[in-house]
Parts: sequence; C-alpha cells; structure tokens
Amino acid sequence: MSFLMGPALLFCPADRPERYQKAAERADAVILDLEDAVAPADKQRARGAILAQLGSTGDVPELNPASTIIRLNPAGTEEFEKDLHCLKHTPYRTVMLAKTENAGQLKELEGFHVIALCETAAGILNAAAIAAAPNVVALMWGAEDLIASLGGTSSRNDDGGYRAVALHARSTVLLAARAAGKEAIDSVYVNIPDLEGLGAESRDAVASGFGSKACIHPNQVPVVREAYAPGESEVAAATELLDAAAAAGAGVFQFNGRMIDGPILKHAESTLRRAGHTV
Repeated sequence: MSFLMGPALLFCPADRPERYQKAAERADAVILDLEDAVAPADKQRARGAILAQLGSTGDVPELNPASTIIRLNPAGTEEFEKDLHCLKHTPYRTVMLAKTENAGQLKELEGFHVIALCETAAGILNAAAIAAAPNVVALMWGAEDLIASLGGTSSRNDDGGYRAVALHARSTVLLAARAAGKEAIDSVYVNIPDLEGLGAESRDAVASGFGSKACIHPNQVPVVREAYAPGESEVAAATELLDAAAAAGAGVFQFNGRMIDGPILKHAESTLRRAGHTV
C-alpha cells in the first residue's frame, strides 16, 4: 500500500489552534498531537480546538484532511475513547496511534488510515504483526518513549548517535514496515538547534529507506526536505543509468566500470521518484 504525504511531517500541539495553519503551510503534513504535547488537564480543550476550526471562517481556517494527521492517546485509555468520539465529528481519517503495542489495538480504528507509532518494547517486538494490519498505512518509531519504557535514561550516546538498542528498534520498524509494503517514518530529532545533526540523520533516513521524517519545529522542515530532494547530478546519473539499462536489455551489465544489476537499478528509480519523476 502506497501512502506518502511528503518527506517532512510536523507535529503541532492540538491545544494551540493558532499554530495549525502555520504548521500546515510549513510542512508536507501536519500532525495535530492530542497525546504527549498536551497536558492532561488540557486534552478536552485540545479536542474542542480541533472541532472549533472545522468550517471556520475566522482566524483558524479548516485544515486539509488529505494532509492532516491526528495523533491519538494510547489504546485502552479513557483519553483514547474521547479522541475517537471527537474524530467521528471531523473529516480527518488519518490517525497516528501513540504507543501501539499489538495488532489487536488496530481493530478499534477500522475505517481510519493508521500510522502505528511503535515506541515501547512490546510495540517494537510486535512491529511485524502491527504492520500487517490492513488499516495500517505506515509505521513510525519513537526513541525517547522506548528508552523510558525500558527504564533507561537516554536514547543517544555522548557523540549524539543512537545507542545500540535504539538503532535496533529503528531497523526493526523499518524492516517490518517495508516487508508489509507499508511506509516507514523516522523518529523526531529532539535537539532543535542542531540542524547539522538533523541533516546527517535525515540523509541516513533517506539512504536507509524511510519515506519521511517527523519534525517538532518548523525550522527542521527545510533541512529534512533538502535531505530528501536529490541534487541535479544525482537525478542526471540515475537517468543515465536507467537509460543504459533500457539499451542493454535484461540481465547484468557494466556501466562506468560498475556491475549493474536489479538492486542498483531500484536505487536509481528511488532517486527519480524522490525528485518527482514518474518511473
């Protein structure tokens, strides 16, 4: 199942409606967050804010349902049930389920396109079964909640790179999503001022196969987009390679001193798709 809203997804606290439109304009898709970004005492007000902007002609225009995601509270909680009740009165049908832990939880979201956020030990271990659920369109992983669920204190080493357990979780979610034919979304980069580090991590996400990356600040969006957009030389090289493959016919062939086979051609096709070309 193909489901790709764009490379940069931007979280926005659902209790800050004055930020909705700005977030939607800055990013490829906006994630209105009813979970971690909203204090328990403010969750009902956040749901009310989502409802209030529907059909609005005032200061908060209605968002495009095609590029709007609602992050729900974890399944089995009272807040989750209230979130579902709210959603029934909206046109939004793409949701992100926080702390998804098993495929059974997805049954409560029939009729919705679900981005399953795997951010606990159980969620990571069950990622393959979660990805196979028919209403799941993408998997995302979360580093900080995962480490918290393990009783740890930090997802990263002193040099800024992920610890081994976080890297394992990242790879597990990516493999599970892609094996099921679903999209994979890379976790947020919480060090907001470190745009250089974000750029490096985003380029790694592209090279590894993540279809998009989540952001927590508008300044991160252009960095992610730049990482996902192939340069002119990359597009030209990929086009030249695919033209050579078409001329060579089926099978392995040599091109510019390299052996070219099926996987290399798929890399080139991926580059052209990211550049907006039809392959």
